[in-house]
Amino acid sequence: MKNKYLLASVFCFTLAACATHSPQGQVTDQATGKSATADKPQDEGTAKSVEYSMVLIPAGEFTMGSNKEENAAMWREANALNPYGFKDKLYVDEHPAHKVNLPAYYIDKYEVTNEQYLEFAMVTDHSVPSTWVNNGYGLNNELLASFPLNHLQQLATDKFKLDMDVSKMTQEEILAELDKVQHARNTLPIVTVTWPDADAYCHWAGKRLPTEAEWEKAARGPQGFEYPWGNNWDPKMINTMSENPDAPYSAVGSYPGDKSGYGVYDMAANVTEWVADWYDAYPGATDTEDNKYYGKKQRVVRGGMTSSGHYDSLSMVFRAAKRTHLKPYSSLIDVGFRCAKDAK
Repeated sequence: MKNKYLLASVFCFTLAACATHSPQGQVTDQATGKSATADKPQDEGTAKSVEYSMVLIPAGEFTMGSNKEENAAMWREANALNPYGFKDKLYVDEHPAHKVNLPAYYIDKYEVTNEQYLEFAMVTDHSVPSTWVNNGYGLNNELLASFPLNHLQQLATDKFKLDMDVSKMTQEEILAELDKVQHARNTLPIVTVTWPDADAYCHWAGKRLPTEAEWEKAARGPQGFEYPWGNNWDPKMINTMSENPDAPYSAVGSYPGDKSGYGVYDMAANVTEWVADWYDAYPGATDTEDNKYYGKKQRVVRGGMTSSGHYDSLSMVFRAAKRTHLKPYSSLIDVGFRCAKDAK
């Protein structure tokens, strides 16, 4: 790893003010004098040590979008929130349903994990997500063992949230518990990354972000289902609400029901995902005048997020055709990504 001080410097401010901070979790490493943030990978190396599992999506045509319409009874009164709590109409940006013919491509079987993104950040000196600053992820035992015991106890309580009396524990005991926490976090999806972060990771890994059409085809499966598992809403297939507000999602692949007919996991829920496209109207759409976000303003994100809620009425959030959009530099607790690449 090129910058072994990167993650240590991120956390030093909680202990001895040894890093100078700037917005978005960027730090200047006092040991090296260089910024921990890079807009592009610098001498980025390769992703050979990362084990990737991808699914081949065959070439062919599928139906993208939908012609679903809202029933007027869904609205309590004119210009009010609909029963789901949204001001925008629910389905209009999915119109019209249209045929898309795609060449064969590969897409990640799972969302990109913390562990995979950690290697990228360390090899390229890329900035680390703000969640890691808050929860201590990425500090290995070698680095943690270098902290004085009282500082290690502080980290264990304030950052790692150990639910035990660390004041009565030895350094070895604390390190063992922290190692368990880190291993559990390895397989969580990476979150609080911007669109440029996701794009940079995929290119470093020899891939790219999937297009919106590629994402939807992979989610619908060969039969073009409304949900990855079929056309009927079933809340048992996914984790619709986490008990942990700081991590409202599950380890990737935790819900086998949330798997499309192509074998791609977590397409209905877990975290919503960046895709390559700018948010815009579909070809042939007619109801476009009121959408101020169309054009090269916001990027599309796809898939529902676990933090959406547990009510059956929110089943519309987890549909494969559902479109959402965010400013490219947004970094939210429930937004991650997966990668794709052309089939050769």
